[in-house]
Amino acid sequence: MTLAPHSPTDLARLAPSLPDAPAEVGALRPRRPRPTHRRLGATTGPLPELPPHRELARRELAAYAQRIRLGALVREHGSPLFLLDVDRVATQLLALRRELPRASIHFATKSLPHPAVIRAVHGFGASFEVASRGEIDLLEREGVPIGRCLHTHPVKTVADITGAYLRGIRTFVVDSPSEVAKFAGLPTHDVGVLVRLSFPNPEAKSDLSSKFGVAPEDAPALVERCLRSRLAVRGFTFHVGSQTASAAPWVRAISTTVQLMRALEARHGTRFDVLDLGGGFPVAYDEPVPPLAELTRGIRPALAAVPPDVRIVIEPGRFVAAPAMTLVTRVIGTSDRADGRWHHLDEGLYGAYSNIPAEDVHALVFAAAELGVRPVGDEAAERATRRVLTRTRVPVTLAGPTCDSVDVVARRLPLPPLADGDLLVSPMMGAYTWATATGFNGIPRTPVVEVSPA
Repeated sequence: MTLAPHSPTDLARLAPSLPDAPAEVGALRPRRPRPTHRRLGATTGPLPELPPHRELARRELAAYAQRIRLGALVREHGSPLFLLDVDRVATQLLALRRELPRASIHFATKSLPHPAVIRAVHGFGASFEVASRGEIDLLEREGVPIGRCLHTHPVKTVADITGAYLRGIRTFVVDSPSEVAKFAGLPTHDVGVLVRLSFPNPEAKSDLSSKFGVAPEDAPALVERCLRSRLAVRGFTFHVGSQTASAAPWVRAISTTVQLMRALEARHGTRFDVLDLGGGFPVAYDEPVPPLAELTRGIRPALAAVPPDVRIVIEPGRFVAAPAMTLVTRVIGTSDRADGRWHHLDEGLYGAYSNIPAEDVHALVFAAAELGVRPVGDEAAERATRRVLTRTRVPVTLAGPTCDSVDVVARRLPLPPLADGDLLVSPMMGAYTWATATGFNGIPRTPVVEVSPA
């Protein structure tokens, strides 16, 4: 069963706040047993359980919708609509700096290449990783010093390398002998590479080692190839996989890479000065994930083995970008089919929900009535009716607007009763959504409006 983003009803007719009863999510996936906890010194029963993840997310989103005056924004700008909050970019960057103070942050531009996000990251003092000429163009337009960026795509054309070099980039990534040969025409005295290592992680949402990276046991031959070509190897990089919810993959990768660095330094009489941990820090979509502090508590001891003169780099993308955008969509058509009720939306898999087929991630979906957004002049009787309706959920299919049967956002998703014109709201929609949307069927990308919470 496919899970989807959150959905609220039309803000011209939104309902009052719900009671704090948990949302009916049991039909979506089995509920995991929750551990009980005792206060220190407690002598009687366990503490009350926290509400389920969906209910906690609903409460947070309801409060946020009130702060940003979501209803007024939709009345002004229409739907579908992305609401971009760059303060959340800074919040996530601050968390990374606090938990990994030794690491230099290079934001993964591809996750959300929006000018406002670029300005926020640059203003924070972080830098960027890039993988194309288009990304470099964007950063230049926003006044980013390109020389501080890392070019992390392991496979590039000679023109890509030359163009990036002429614009100031001096550190690139390689993972094969054929890539090394492409640097032959550049002055190698000020160019260096990071060798990308492969650490497969089948439990990751996207196992990025399945496409890129050289196995650690094969890395010495690639390093020797670089040295024979007079191409300096500055260090190593890896990516443990997207949405990695355990410190263990990072610990294994760091430990293995540090051992490799020491062995090759002894063999070649050289020194490496960069260890790039990539990204992969998780965010909570339809399921909770460990807090960043919990993950980094497990990672930091492994980093203690990294020599102090080695620069540690991280490339967060999703962790920074996902919380920064909230998506609002609208029901544009309703039909009853053999498998139940269908609601057609003004956004789908070829647009803002492109992260569903591309990455198999699913933001929660809330009806506006669940968020307590109340229209001006809402009568008490109507509010009472809505309060009752929001306690009843019906499994529905949410379909996108394109003329393609693949364009289905969610199936059998329990939601309050919806009608044409009602709004749906999804948090955690900044990463690999607007960036990967297409113009299929002539439908333009969802517009982005910046918001400033009160």
